[in-house]
Amino acid sequence: MEQKKIDFWQDHSLEYLEMALKHDYQERVTHADGYGKRTGECGDTVEFFIMATDKKITSISYDIDGCVNTNACANAVIELTKDKSMETLWSITHEDVSAFLKTLPAHEEHCAQLAVGAFYLALRDLESVEQKKR
Repeated sequence: MEQKKIDFWQDHSLEYLEMALKHDYQERVTHADGYGKRTGECGDTVEFFIMATDKKITSISYDIDGCVNTNACANAVIELTKDKSMETLWSITHEDVSAFLKTLPAHEEHCAQLAVGAFYLALRDLESVEQKKR
């Protein structure tokens, strides 16, 4: 049985292509208020850096050591955080990331899980820092 060849540019949504190639939020932050890092079984690593003031996120950045799918998912997580309250950030799921990207290959769903997992670790770290301030 012959496998269909993938045409990267034609077989992906505009949303996926934009997120896969975007590096605007890729930045390491030395003293982030919230930090999370996760490495997947595939070997890809995602790190999130959250800055916050008065229980409001002021910026989120990421760094990856991984594939284009992982980059797309990390960017999608950041896009999904925009205009959300701290409480609703916990409701972002890997399914939301996949839906946002529209054409994340099913066999790459682990990239979305990896990105959301690292983001949750950064949120948890942020919350623990906030509690220590009280």
